Amino acid sequence: MIRIGRTAQSKAKEAPPSSIQEGNRRVLAVKATLLLFFVLVALRLVQIQVVDSGKYRDLARRQYEKPQEIPAQRGTIFDRAGHPLVTNARFISFGADPAMVGERSGDVAERFASVFNRPRVFYVEKFSGASRHFVWLERGVNPATEGRINIAEFPGVITIPAPMRLYPYGRVAGQLLGLTGVDNDGLSGLELELDSLLRGQNGRLILQRDGLNRQRQSVDYPRVDPVDGDAVNLTIDVEYQSIAEEELRKGIERNKAESGLVAMMDPATGEVLAMANYPQMNPADPSGTDPLTVRNRVVTDMFEPGSVFKVVTASAALEGKKVDLAQKFNAEQGSYTVRLPNGKKRNTITDTHKHGIISFLEAMEVSSNIVMAKVSDIVGADALFTMARAFGFGTATGIELPGEVRGELKHPTQWSSTTLNSMAYGYEVGVTPLQILSAYSAVANHGILMKPFVVRNVVAPDNTVVAEHRPEPIRRVISRNTAALLTQMFRGVVERGTGLTARLSGVTVAGKTGTAKRVIDGKYSRNDYTASFAGYFPAQDPAVVCLVMIENPRDRGYTGGLAAAPVFKAIAERIYATSGRFRVHPTDVQTENALPAVPDVTALTLEAARSLLSAAGFVPSVRGSGIIVVRQSPSPGTRVPGRTPVELTMSDEPSRGGGPVAMPDVRGESIRRALTRLAVLRLDVVIQGSGVVIAQDPQPREQVRGGTRVLIRCEPRNLSLVTAN
Repeated sequence: MIRIGRTAQSKAKEAPPSSIQEGNRRVLAVKATLLLFFVLVALRLVQIQVVDSGKYRDLARRQYEKPQEIPAQRGTIFDRAGHPLVTNARFISFGADPAMVGERSGDVAERFASVFNRPRVFYVEKFSGASRHFVWLERGVNPATEGRINIAEFPGVITIPAPMRLYPYGRVAGQLLGLTGVDNDGLSGLELELDSLLRGQNGRLILQRDGLNRQRQSVDYPRVDPVDGDAVNLTIDVEYQSIAEEELRKGIERNKAESGLVAMMDPATGEVLAMANYPQMNPADPSGTDPLTVRNRVVTDMFEPGSVFKVVTASAALEGKKVDLAQKFNAEQGSYTVRLPNGKKRNTITDTHKHGIISFLEAMEVSSNIVMAKVSDIVGADALFTMARAFGFGTATGIELPGEVRGELKHPTQWSSTTLNSMAYGYEVGVTPLQILSAYSAVANHGILMKPFVVRNVVAPDNTVVAEHRPEPIRRVISRNTAALLTQMFRGVVERGTGLTARLSGVTVAGKTGTAKRVIDGKYSRNDYTASFAGYFPAQDPAVVCLVMIENPRDRGYTGGLAAAPVFKAIAERIYATSGRFRVHPTDVQTENALPAVPDVTALTLEAARSLLSAAGFVPSVRGSGIIVVRQSPSPGTRVPGRTPVELTMSDEPSRGGGPVAMPDVRGESIRRALTRLAVLRLDVVIQGSGVVIAQDPQPREQVRGGTRVLIRCEPRNLSLVTAN
């Protein structure tokens, strides 16, 4: 037994070396595995605690901290007198965390549906996106609704302050002021252009959530207070703006037109006093607004201006001393065909009314396209282009409004064979209403073009002026003398010509009518027009320049004199009667009104004309032979100093079928007096009514022949006269 035990023990000690090595390797493998595990754990801890520590701190912070923005108050917009046009009000918005709301989403939807009178499914669908961490339930609502919701019953539902814009004057200046979005950022108009100044800087605070899911402000982070937006003071006069919009609306409805606009400016400074568009836009409720109505067409739209562009042609002619006011032109009886050197027809130019030999002054008064085309031939392409460019056409004005276009003014090297004559009366050129307004303002400002602006200054919340606009002269376009001559022409337009419907009682007006065919489907339409009137008052010391444009008037006439000039008159009458800004010098008005008016002696015999003129203090001057006065200069009604020579153009007594003569102005005269004057010309007179003559057809100074049928309409009382081009 002893031997056997020893033998077994000896055998054990004598185990093979390979088995021992295998065991050692296994032990080492286990040790290495354990060491590698601990190394990986250590590396992971280093990664978490050192390399990615910021990331995990943020993840942890999100579990119990929530940043909350404090919205800044958007800046207030005021008119020139300090009246608030856009202010702010405190509203609230409701939001929710779908994960926190959880199974109570149906209860939340039920409560909100009952308070806001919406379908329950409207709110249920907001919670349906499983990936969402936040949804808006309602935005920009009355703070009183917070008590009806009682968000304490619904964990995960929160309220957020939501400042909203208020418009004390409703739709007034809607396109000019512009829109803001649900996030209170500017989307159009001044709200967009000045957004960086108006919006301010939002504040910030940190809310911490405790174990009971209650939120409170963290004491570990400082509160960053919001910085409110800057206040903006405009050059706009809200009184002018309201009047312009009201009268524009009436004019659109009266003429059954599609749309229209009015713009007003102080010519001495370039300050825009009003910008009205119709149809109006409600900035407080943009949801139902046509996108086309949002734009401010005074700066965003381009038009062919028609006859209001004749200011450029006349300026080039007078400034270059190529033409004077008394120079005579043949108006070709209303139709003039321009021919190429080879004799082929090139272009036919027409006038609304037929006229024969008339002066340059009279051509402006009756708005003769034919005479202006002939004047452009005298002026030349380079001079006309240079004058148009000097007035600012073809370049943006740089006003503080979004979307301004520069118009279209081609260089003479790009002109067609018709451009020179067409541009002379407002075709083959594209302009914005603001450019037209600026051009007439330059004439009213004695020839100096001012840069238009609508923002007077910007004031920070601490009342520091951070930006200020001052009147900025751009250039002298025409001399003071040329500007005075243009004013004389434009006064004639209102007092004797196509702009009679813009004439005011007690204040002088200078202006020009315009009627332009619209391009429809690439062709000039025979039934669609843009009617316009640009004018200023008081003419002797202008305080306001006003442009009225009516798109496609369908009733009461399509011309500038019938559709646009009456709107100008209504606006001017109201603001002149209520505003104290006019620089009127009574002595100037009295002096001007004290000058005698030249009597109308057309269609009288030479003996009668001489007697009437001498009795009025004028010196008759005879031109031509004959016994009948067919034309006179200065025109009837012109106020000039006594002893001024009045040139009488004579002709033999016309017979039926004889040469043309000027139709006399018999409005305001008795029937007997009118019949006597018309009988001398052997005209066929048809009388409607009784009393004094209030209207006539043909119009004064139109060319007629013996035997022409003349209609005179009479009423027993004195009414305002209405004629227009």
